[in-house]
Amino acid sequence: MLKSIDVEKAVGMVLCQDITKIVPGEFKGMAFPKGHMISKEDIPELLKLGKEHVYVWQPAPGDLHEDEAAMRLAAAAAGENISCEKPREGKSALKSTVKGLFKVNTSLLREINSIEDISVATLPGNFRAESGQDVAGARVIPLMVDESKVNMVEKICGEEGYPLMVKPYQQLSYGIITTGNEVYKGRIEDKFGPVIREKIAYFDAGDLGQVICPDDLTAIEDAIWNFIENKADIIILTGGMSVDPDDLTPGAIRGTGAAIVTYGAPVQPGNMFMMAYLQGTVLVGVPGCGMYFRTTILDAVLPRVFAGEILDKDYFAAMGEGGLCSHCDVCRYPKCYFCR
Repeated sequence: MLKSIDVEKAVGMVLCQDITKIVPGEFKGMAFPKGHMISKEDIPELLKLGKEHVYVWQPAPGDLHEDEAAMRLAAAAAGENISCEKPREGKSALKSTVKGLFKVNTSLLREINSIEDISVATLPGNFRAESGQDVAGARVIPLMVDESKVNMVEKICGEEGYPLMVKPYQQLSYGIITTGNEVYKGRIEDKFGPVIREKIAYFDAGDLGQVICPDDLTAIEDAIWNFIENKADIIILTGGMSVDPDDLTPGAIRGTGAAIVTYGAPVQPGNMFMMAYLQGTVLVGVPGCGMYFRTTILDAVLPRVFAGEILDKDYFAAMGEGGLCSHCDVCRYPKCYFCR
């Protein structure tokens, strides 16, 4: 309930208006923001500002101040590797405590946000999160909210789990296999290796080396098995990924008996991408676009792999929506829609 009250009697009440301070020639700005809970120490300053009366919310039984509500919402929503900040201006920030993959339970988040006056806004799911980065913000819409609405959120999360979490990247090892007679025989310099290493460096993975193979199925298969024997978690194959008859990499991957997840994806750049699993090792066939474009399907897949997720055909089929890169003049990936 909105009420005008003597400032001396307003301790513990919540301002319904911003109060501005003006010092001629020196300062003009907010002294007390709307939503501020008035303390005893605030009274002298308010009187200096000419505020003998202030407009406040008179809490009714069961009302929660926005700050307390925001903190409880944040605590209810924050799962593994997420911390909650003390509210500022009515909002509690949720921050990642690790470098990893931000995960959202979409249906649960939608259920929470369908409750009147509740707002939990997040980054997109499967977003690369840095340690200390804001991944979500929780607040209520009014200055005071019916506590039963916050109770509903807490009950939902208590029964269904946290809607938000960050999965830390695992310590994995990788090997690179580059195919093609033109590289094997030294006619051209390999350009793929440095590109792949630069992308993998972000995840602090162990480098088991690079093997350059001729256009020979047996040689490529042998290279794959050698990396398997050396406990590679990921094997990245570059070159020979198109449907041309002399492009043998997909055939070599199949020849090992690997379980193929996909050969081809609704992503541009990245249509000829291949992924398979062989004895727990991830095999990734990177098409030629990976050498020319800064961002490709590989950038979307690697965080999922390093977070320990097992990908399936449905995951790649869903990539079609958002799978067309706009090739912006300045690439800001992953802060864009690509592959989400």
